[in-house]
Amino acid sequence: MTDITKEIESMQGMTTPELVGRYEQLWGKAPRVRNPAWLRKRCAWKLQEIKFGGLSTAAKRVLEELIAEIDFPLGDEERTVTGKLTKRRRPGDPAVGTTLTREWRGRELRCRVLQDGYEVDGVLYPSLTAAARAVTGSHWNGRAFFGLVERKRR
Repeated sequence: MTDITKEIESMQGMTTPELVGRYEQLWGKAPRVRNPAWLRKRCAWKLQEIKFGGLSTAAKRVLEELIAEIDFPLGDEERTVTGKLTKRRRPGDPAVGTTLTREWRGRELRCRVLQDGYEVDGVLYPSLTAAARAVTGSHWNGRAFFGLVERKRR
């Protein structure tokens, strides 16, 4: 085994504070991350760079040219967001496209599950609870009202 291999293997037994110290020795600055796996990788990379040399001058030149071509927006006014974020569906929520049916006071209710909410009688609601409240006029747990969970009996 070479000296560098032994040194890299010895880092496996180091504690996080020891790895931070080794990182500071090799890089000359404190690490921005204190994750042991990350510290080991960065230290191993630096040791190999010192032992075998880093990137060639030609490779560094090509990288600098590529970096110069990247157009990073620097100001907040240049940043834009396109599209619409969709809210995450909760575990147990019915799949988009599902139609929930419920009999309520002699009337059959149909609730369609859409990507951006729940539709009952052509009206879009943000949640099952809001749909149940609109139909009944009182507060209901939407999942319980539409039979997705077992209602607790008192």
